[in-house]
Amino acid sequence: MECSKHARGNRMRLFISNKYSLLFFRLVLGALFIFSGIEKITNPGAFAISIVNYKLVPLLFINFIAIVIPWLELLLGIFVLFGIETKETSALISVLLIGFTLMVIIALFRGLNIDCGCFGTITAEKVGMRKIMENLVFIAFSFPLIKYGSGKFIICRFTN
Repeated sequence: MECSKHARGNRMRLFISNKYSLLFFRLVLGALFIFSGIEKITNPGAFAISIVNYKLVPLLFINFIAIVIPWLELLLGIFVLFGIETKETSALISVLLIGFTLMVIIALFRGLNIDCGCFGTITAEKVGMRKIMENLVFIAFSFPLIKYGSGKFIICRFTN
């Protein structure tokens, strides 16, 4: 029985570290972050309102965050999509996703019935378990990229 657990673990590791699986993770995360960033960039006011609704950030910082986060999402999405410093970019993406997920969890515990603000104004997704589960899947996509990187169809690799 122990042998089959070990074999399943090896198969899973081979699947996750496969260059095509890693490419798939890159494409999904890249598209997600590019789309999300563009949607928020086109309407920073609506994104600022979404941030205010969480009631976690002092008003002084709302506009700064509403401008910086979407551009960061766009750049990280482009970088991971094109395989630019994939490990580092994926680590930053996972940090953002973990932060976004914690915000949704806090909003749920506080009983807030608000839009998550995840994709700007294009969707009106409420905070909830579905959003948490989606984010956990995307976080799971980022971990193999952090560990293994991805050399399939990369644009460039920076070297020292």
